[in-house]
Amino acid sequence: MKTFKKAISIMMIAAVLVAMIAIGTISSGASGTGVGLAEWALNAYYSGWDYVYGGSTPGAVDCSGLIYSYAGGYRGGNDQTFNSDYRGYTSDGVPNIHGLGLYSPGHVGVYVGNGMAVDARGDAYGVCYESVWSHGWTQYFKVPGVSYPTTGWVEFNGDYYYYEDGEYLADTTRTIDGTNYTFTSSGKSSKGGAGSSSSSSSSSTSTSTSTAAASTDSGALKNGSTGDKVEKLQARLQELGYYTGSVDGSFGSGTEEAFKLFQKTAGLYVDGIAGSDADYLFSDNAPSYKTETSTETETAAETPAETKLEKTELAGTGVGESTAAAAAETADTADTGIKLGKGDYSDDVALTQLKLIELGYLSGEADGEYGAATEAAVKNFQTANNLTATGVVEQSTYDAIFSDSAVKNTAEASAAPAAASAASDALAKADAQQTQSAGPAAAAGMVSKPAADAAKTPKTDVEKNTAELSSKSVAAVADSPIFKRSANATNFEFIIWLVVMIVVMLVTFSIVYVIEKKKQRNAYSARRFQTQA
Repeated sequence: MKTFKKAISIMMIAAVLVAMIAIGTISSGASGTGVGLAEWALNAYYSGWDYVYGGSTPGAVDCSGLIYSYAGGYRGGNDQTFNSDYRGYTSDGVPNIHGLGLYSPGHVGVYVGNGMAVDARGDAYGVCYESVWSHGWTQYFKVPGVSYPTTGWVEFNGDYYYYEDGEYLADTTRTIDGTNYTFTSSGKSSKGGAGSSSSSSSSSTSTSTSTAAASTDSGALKNGSTGDKVEKLQARLQELGYYTGSVDGSFGSGTEEAFKLFQKTAGLYVDGIAGSDADYLFSDNAPSYKTETSTETETAAETPAETKLEKTELAGTGVGESTAAAAAETADTADTGIKLGKGDYSDDVALTQLKLIELGYLSGEADGEYGAATEAAVKNFQTANNLTATGVVEQSTYDAIFSDSAVKNTAEASAAPAAASAASDALAKADAQQTQSAGPAAAAGMVSKPAADAAKTPKTDVEKNTAELSSKSVAAVADSPIFKRSANATNFEFIIWLVVMIVVMLVTFSIVYVIEKKKQRNAYSARRFQTQA
């Protein structure tokens, strides 16, 4: 009997180990490449995949399911993030690596390069493709089990990129294997075009020609390009309000300036070259250029109601040169347009903050929240630029901030908002501590420590409905269905393990029960036989 019990115990231990190994396999079988994951995510966007809560199959995914449908491995967003040995804060910048995971409390997405991200956001949005900075991503990470390039060429979305020390090169030139290559700010190289195979010993003229040819062949449009693609680009820029020149299929200085303005508005790298960021221009999420005049009636482009900002920033895009008097007159009548004040959350606030940071009036990062520090910075800007110091960004202040003649901050001007900035930083640190508490492993394995508030989530017009819970306390976020998504995935794995163990225990109990009953019957028969004898 003792031997039998020992055997049963060994069987039960073996069953537990098998169950644990089986469940562990479910969570660790990730594979694929970073470039492959990025292309997979872009395909999900362009193919119009549906958002389905709990979905992880091509065509129907939730946020973590988008990653899982390609790479496998961990199913929940928190597991995908906090089991990575390579993580960092987006406030320090996102590395030039295709296919990184992006994390914000309760949500994950995929970085596809050039400052752009893809994520399955919700029933109302489906799969979205937009700038990293227009959504509240707080961390980036390498997806566990997915391999990322270290050095060498990779092909992504029809273009060639060169990785060096784990990141692709951008905005530079390199001589690789005896050939000179040019890399745009988005990382695209001149490799792959018909002219890129020319000898490295050719003259500077032929090198320039081959580079231009390669850029054209790779699909990038820039000053000097012509054709139907340029015409479509101009028409789209005109539709969104960035371009008012003629749609003639010739990429000139006007088109270049218009595209630069689009890149700045969308939070992209501003280089005036329409590469992969042109995909965002034609997407449904592309931001429109906000008209700076009050629009009681729609008028033709030749009417004299053009605003100061259009005349200064869109110089050379088809709009006539403005005079100082005309700009001043327009500014006086434009105050019925944009108006930003304390407590506002929007893309306009984020753009204004970026410009104030550039001018030296504001420190930290543009989070889209109009707080005390932003208000103080606006007051200082208004004072330095001979405007009424109200702390509110009305149309004339907005125009002045984005004008070429905006006065930059001095050391004396920056002293005034110090107290407000200190208070804002204190609140920011408290928010950062709250967000980090959502994941107990968040402090481990970080690539770098944030220098500013990495956890404050920008609230944009696009994400208000889906990310509003993230702006509340951690307790409120934890109670939301979105946040529970990854927790549910982890619980599901535990339930599987529990069911397996229950089945094993029931089977073992049944065997023991049958054997004991059989022994009792045999013992009863033996006693009965002895009694009769």
